Amino acid sequence: MSGPGDADAQAHTARNGAALRESATADPVSFWSEQARGIRWFRKFDRTLDWDSPPFARWFLGGTTNACYNAVDRHLDDGDGRTPVADTNATPAAETAATATTIPASKPAIIWEAEDGSQRTITYGDLHRDVQRFANVLLSLGVGRGDRVTIYMPMVPELAVAMLGCSRIGAVHTVVFSGFSAVSIRERVDNSSSKIIVTADGGYRRGRIVELKRTVDEALSGGGGGDSGGDGGPGSADSVRHVVVLRRTLRDIPMTGGRDLYWDDLMDSVPDTCPAQPVDSSHPLFILYTSGTTGKPKGVLHGTGGYLVHVYSTFGWAFGAGSDDVYFCTADVGWVTGHSYVVYGPLMHGITSVMYEGAPDHPDPSRMWRLIRNHKVTIFYTTPTLLRMLMRFDDYDPKKAGGGMEGSALPGLDTLRLLGTVGEPINPEVWRWYHRRVGRGRCPIIDTWWQTETGGMLISPLPATEDVELKPGSAALPVPGVSIDVIDDNGDPVPANTRGHLVVRRPWPGMLLTLWGDDARYVKAYWSRFPGLYHSGDYARVDDDGYVWLLGRADDVLKVAGHRIGTAELEGCVVSHAGVAESAVCGVPDEIKGESIVVFAVPRSGVGTELYGQLESDISQKIRDEIGSIAAPGAVHVVPRLPKTRSGKIMRRLLKSVAMDEPIGDTSTLEDADAIQEVRSMLRAKG
Repeated sequence: MSGPGDADAQAHTARNGAALRESATADPVSFWSEQARGIRWFRKFDRTLDWDSPPFARWFLGGTTNACYNAVDRHLDDGDGRTPVADTNATPAAETAATATTIPASKPAIIWEAEDGSQRTITYGDLHRDVQRFANVLLSLGVGRGDRVTIYMPMVPELAVAMLGCSRIGAVHTVVFSGFSAVSIRERVDNSSSKIIVTADGGYRRGRIVELKRTVDEALSGGGGGDSGGDGGPGSADSVRHVVVLRRTLRDIPMTGGRDLYWDDLMDSVPDTCPAQPVDSSHPLFILYTSGTTGKPKGVLHGTGGYLVHVYSTFGWAFGAGSDDVYFCTADVGWVTGHSYVVYGPLMHGITSVMYEGAPDHPDPSRMWRLIRNHKVTIFYTTPTLLRMLMRFDDYDPKKAGGGMEGSALPGLDTLRLLGTVGEPINPEVWRWYHRRVGRGRCPIIDTWWQTETGGMLISPLPATEDVELKPGSAALPVPGVSIDVIDDNGDPVPANTRGHLVVRRPWPGMLLTLWGDDARYVKAYWSRFPGLYHSGDYARVDDDGYVWLLGRADDVLKVAGHRIGTAELEGCVVSHAGVAESAVCGVPDEIKGESIVVFAVPRSGVGTELYGQLESDISQKIRDEIGSIAAPGAVHVVPRLPKTRSGKIMRRLLKSVAMDEPIGDTSTLEDADAIQEVRSMLRAKG
């Protein structure tokens, strides 16, 4: 299924895509050297890649640049053709003609909307002024090049300002998702030895205030746990000198004298100008913590030059954003998608983005559709989890929703031209619903695969670059310049349509530099399983056309009677039932089989409780029929909802605890802690 457009335009796209791939295949290093012309360099690099000490890659050696300059300043003309940088000898190198354009300072950079409908528009001129002010705030608080700044904020434009202000002076930002607990904050502050925490008095979620400052106070008081001492040395939460607090809710909150300072007071006291600091290409840009198999979070460290080149290139190839596009990515900036494709990617391309603070279905399930309609969104990038949730309300009353959901497509979404998904494999049925109902059967869908560690997309259709067939459920082809393979346990390539480990054979610019403060763990986690190859930890298969199909995490695998069965495969089978909206699968110990499969399924709207028993039987039989009797579940439970984090991830660990009638443990990151108690009560009622 190709995207819309006349034959000549599609032929031109196909030629461009073929040329791009041919160049990348012939000489990957030279290819990335050419792509690096897309960003501004203060000093041109001398060498494209240092891979002399694998797995520690260094890209664009000798080059200096700045992430904030590339996201904001490069678009604006100060009357002399450029905006100032700190080093007067560092003149931005020439760009390609396609990227050396300026835009009006009045162009919207961020259109922000909150749950209550309040809105703000931040222009590129506003952003330029505010990031310079905040950079000066950081300097006034003693933050310098290489210092770490923890950011724990709601989805407001000041979150982007804080990130860009850090990168402007060479400080390293580490954003913590605003749904995380005091324990999580303290762990991350301990590990990064952050000097400053930037937070808010609170944020809004489902009409309630999320008390962010109180959580920070708990973390810094030691109530957040952790094993740090109180000596104020490296690795201790006592490294924090100041907490900068944005007034978001305007509620009275405790403020610790000498430590806590209000955002607006600081911003009003500093100059409007702060030259961007040129930094080495490998200078740390950010640390983003991700889960590890040991339970200790891993501090993924990304550099500057390589990351910017990768994100700039992939954003352009995938979205083909033009000056009139309005882009809406639903990811929270606390996750890597928010870093790469909410902040840095769109801003480097000088387009307008929509940012939303709040739950995607509040106050009703039409919220996303109204945002798209009201702001005339042209590109919509979201998660399969959100789409599955919205599918449940496919017959939602359009009169109550304030803007239609009936018929074969959703009215009011005519401005959309491109759709995308990220975060997990998308089930073919969900893909088709997305294409038909949201995209009116005319919008291409890019199903993207990448990770916190990869920095940006590694596998995706590229409709802006090449005309390729779209296969529902497949992430399509590796992006140009990235070498993907699927191998068996011995490291040998597997035949077509055979499941194996997804690996990357060559370094790519967006790859992580290391794990913060732990090179040994970096090597062990990603490079030891298959020496010389980056091990993604995901299973995949490649079909006869070279298309990649993601099959879930290699550690999300159940071993039933000696057979490995992926949870993604099982959940995909369950969701394909006409009466099921969402599913989650876990394994519980079984004396005979090793593990027994337990299925949790959320019914679609209209399936009454009197039909739950029949639906459970149908699901069990469907798994037998489509996967095999070896996968027959030990139990199937139809439940009203699944426990999820605020980012939409299903908490399968908690479901396993419920299935085994064990203590649930920490639920601090749940969107609604009542959900898991509801599931537990239903299972106990069933006996």
